[in-house]
Amino acid sequence: MAIGSTLKWEGQQLATWYFTVAVVLFGAQLLMGLIAAIQFMYPSFLYNLFDFSVARTVHINALVVWMVYAMVGAAYWMLPDETGIEVVGVKLAKYGFMILTAAVAVVVLVYILVQVGPATESTIWFINEGREYVEAPRWADWGIAVVLIVFLANVFLTANQGKRTGIVTVLMADMIALVGLYLCGMFFTDSIAMDQFWWWWVIHLWVEATWEVLVGVFAAYGLIRIVGANRQVVEMWLWIEVAMLFGSGILGLGHHYFWIGTPEYWWEIGALFSALEPLPLVAMFVHVTYDWCKETGKGNILTNGPALLWFFTNAFGNFLGAGIWGFFHTLPQVNIYTHGTQFTSAHGHLAFFGAYATIL
Repeated sequence: MAIGSTLKWEGQQLATWYFTVAVVLFGAQLLMGLIAAIQFMYPSFLYNLFDFSVARTVHINALVVWMVYAMVGAAYWMLPDETGIEVVGVKLAKYGFMILTAAVAVVVLVYILVQVGPATESTIWFINEGREYVEAPRWADWGIAVVLIVFLANVFLTANQGKRTGIVTVLMADMIALVGLYLCGMFFTDSIAMDQFWWWWVIHLWVEATWEVLVGVFAAYGLIRIVGANRQVVEMWLWIEVAMLFGSGILGLGHHYFWIGTPEYWWEIGALFSALEPLPLVAMFVHVTYDWCKETGKGNILTNGPALLWFFTNAFGNFLGAGIWGFFHTLPQVNIYTHGTQFTSAHGHLAFFGAYATIL
């Protein structure tokens, strides 16, 4: 019997659909990464059959999209548990899933089979937008935006009709930012410096702010379910994380402005604030672990040991990959030598794995 058919909530059944596609895309990411790595070392591998640029594009985009699927699925799984009611508008959410999955399949095929087009507006709309990491054509951009708006409506309507916990409230606030920041990558400007400025609002803030808050939401929910963590404690740190990520996160975005033509004052601002982002999530785990250890032997039960270990791996990996490894080269005096090197690539891989893959 399929797992989805045994679940109480229809929203959780939908979550299993998202999880299934996430696993498939994760496999595609690994395959394309392996192909690109071999081609990087042996350029003749699949020469004239499959370009390195295509493998790299699919590898990076599959990474982003499978994580989006996993996060949306995790939210649909969590919502009924936290609110006590079925996801409002779950039928519409299922149509959104179908539209998103069809769009992703078409975009991947275009990446592989068509790749590029003439220097006209039609290429931007139907083939490739030509902007690194957000190569999806404009029609797919709008499709993703519509699905995210449906997701936002599902979250708000469910929270308003059910029990609204602190975790759900943070999720509601984060959904507004998730939709809003994605729109920053859907327009062009005449100035390349200005275009890069807004491009980074998607690449950095959409991923490193809204996603980090989602990780905090899932971690808080998981710690309550697994070790019976004090809700007030995890929600307190969750709100601190929101303040840090959207406060220091926007300023920390400045470490991407070093070499794109923006003023030099971003050097100091970007270097300082970008290092602060992972601290609240680590503090949440430390606080919960301390409280749990004090209560050991007093009737508290660990319901899922392996899951808890993955949560701790996430906290450590987030702090190491995104925090320490990022701080190593966020200083402009160092970044001038490491920018665009394998050091940057290593930071990206370790940060994505530590901050997101370990919890999703």
